[in-house]
Amino acid sequence: MSIGMLGKKIGMTQMFDQKGCAIPATLLQIGPCTITQIKNTKIQIGYEYIQPNKLNRPIIGHFKEQKIPCFKHLKEYKSNNLKNLNIGEIINISQLNKNESINISAVSIGKGFSGYQKRHHFHRGPMSHGSKNHREPGSIGAGTTPGRVFPGKKMAGRMGNKQVSIKNISILKIDLQNNILIIKGSVPGKKGNVIYIHQK
Repeated sequence: MSIGMLGKKIGMTQMFDQKGCAIPATLLQIGPCTITQIKNTKIQIGYEYIQPNKLNRPIIGHFKEQKIPCFKHLKEYKSNNLKNLNIGEIINISQLNKNESINISAVSIGKGFSGYQKRHHFHRGPMSHGSKNHREPGSIGAGTTPGRVFPGKKMAGRMGNKQVSIKNISILKIDLQNNILIIKGSVPGKKGNVIYIHQK
């Protein structure tokens, strides 16, 4: 069964291997998650309990129909094997295989409105005396033909705050008692951000 779970980013640290080399690691608190809906090849999971008075009526009705408590976060994903799953069943990191890699999706840190150099790593203009093109983007297209700027032109704009996915991340350690997963490398987003992990 392909495993999909929600969790939160705790922070970063480092671990040492047998040779004494430092390995950058990220701590994730995963689950426990609850199956809230099963439809055809899709499964919906819930994460973090929440009071019903903080939700709208359609969402409350959805949980009442399934006879399960209310959850703050919901996520749907596809799975080919749904025969052994039931609504209300709890999923935790004990079902993960440490020898297999995982995929992680999260929202990256927002940097606000950024210039073209910071956003796209462009070079600056000459800094010598008389140059009036230090941090300006320069020409952005022809004049008469086509007489417009093409869509997708790399220019200044909002940077970050986008859904980012990282594939094939190695698992360093699984702490079943505290529901903590330690993975190799970094994860998009800041501390406390909700992340989604998936393992085939």
